[in-house]
Amino acid sequence: MTEIEYGSGPDPPRASTWAMSGITFAAAMLVVIGSFQILAGLAALVNDEFFVKTQHYAFNLDVTAWGWIHLILGVLLIATGLALFANKTWAGVTAIGLAMLSAIQNFFFIPYYAWWSLLIIALDVWVLWALTRPGAIRT
Repeated sequence: MTEIEYGSGPDPPRASTWAMSGITFAAAMLVVIGSFQILAGLAALVNDEFFVKTQHYAFNLDVTAWGWIHLILGVLLIATGLALFANKTWAGVTAIGLAMLSAIQNFFFIPYYAWWSLLIIALDVWVLWALTRPGAIRT
């Protein structure tokens, strides 16, 4: 006869292998996207003439301002990606928010460096897809 412990219910449901691999993929991509953002930010800060300034653009920020935005966002993306690797609970929701912010920021940056911005937007959307799959984020 087996002994039954009172108060011990069934094991909590586990995330599927697909969901866990989605989190790992999203974490890796966040680190890559963050690295790209830092490189773009440093390029704008080191050489103010690297990015072509457009005329008559509604969101015409100074290239140095764009450099700081890229740099800060890149550091936050890398930190969140590393937190996802460490299975921190807060990292999933933060990663979704930062990926959305990165995509929006790069949308506004399209006139300065179109192909780069479109690549980052596509990677951000891929991260959002990986993190919003059912069971991907633990609460």
